[in-house]
Amino acid sequence: MTYCWVKSPEYYYYDLIIDDLAKFHNRKNVAFPKGAITTARENRANRQAAQALEVADREWRELGQKGLKPKLDQFITDPKKIPVEELVIRTSSSFDHIPVEPGRKNKPKITADLHSKVNFPPFKHWIKIEEEWTEVARSHWKGDIKKGQFSVSHGKVVDNLARMYIKLCERYSMRSNWRGYTYVEEMRGQALLQLSQIGLQFDESKSSNPFAYYTAAITNSFTRVLNMEKKNQNIRDDLLQDAGQMPSWSRQLEYQAQQVATRERNAALSEGAKDEEEV
Repeated sequence: MTYCWVKSPEYYYYDLIIDDLAKFHNRKNVAFPKGAITTARENRANRQAAQALEVADREWRELGQKGLKPKLDQFITDPKKIPVEELVIRTSSSFDHIPVEPGRKNKPKITADLHSKVNFPPFKHWIKIEEEWTEVARSHWKGDIKKGQFSVSHGKVVDNLARMYIKLCERYSMRSNWRGYTYVEEMRGQALLQLSQIGLQFDESKSSNPFAYYTAAITNSFTRVLNMEKKNQNIRDDLLQDAGQMPSWSRQLEYQAQQVATRERNAALSEGAKDEEEV
């Protein structure tokens, strides 16, 4: 949201994501089995309860954990009491405020290929006042909504999210299948660089689990570094063998395993040939 224009702080969070405002009704469909309005009300009630629980839990800890620990059930309110006018709706893939950039892609396939490159999916926030939709937030926008301009460089990744990136890379590198490599530091560095580049590109309209998205990005970064190191190691071992030197311990173990497999295969073939002769 540091890359966005927001009319007021209460419009910072959204209650529902849809691709078209015309779909905001309470008729049940595949996307919203309970209806869009009911789903938005429930989302807001759950978010407000979680925020209230966080505040109460912080106060409870500051008081020395006296009394009963706050629970989520204490702060859940009736979603039906939330007015429709207070619901904030996000429209995803809103490219009408993103400048058109012809020629950026030789063969454009989607709408995003026709517009300037952005660092995360564009969106807008809306509220409904007297049956009229009013825009209250716009992504990739610097300054006022009327006098401002499109921008992708004025925001930043907040400190808390950056710390999460670092902690996620560190914890993932301690898994048993990665921590034994001598170049695990390089793996962490590449993964952190990858997260800083694609971390904001998580599409909230398609999934609500960013952890899986980030973990997949880290896994791909680690695997890329591993394959690169293996390739360099093979080249180094080939040069050492050509020079009459001993290759790496990994190459020696691999050679020994190949020899054992070859002997076992030859022995099995010999046994099979003897059996055929006896028959």
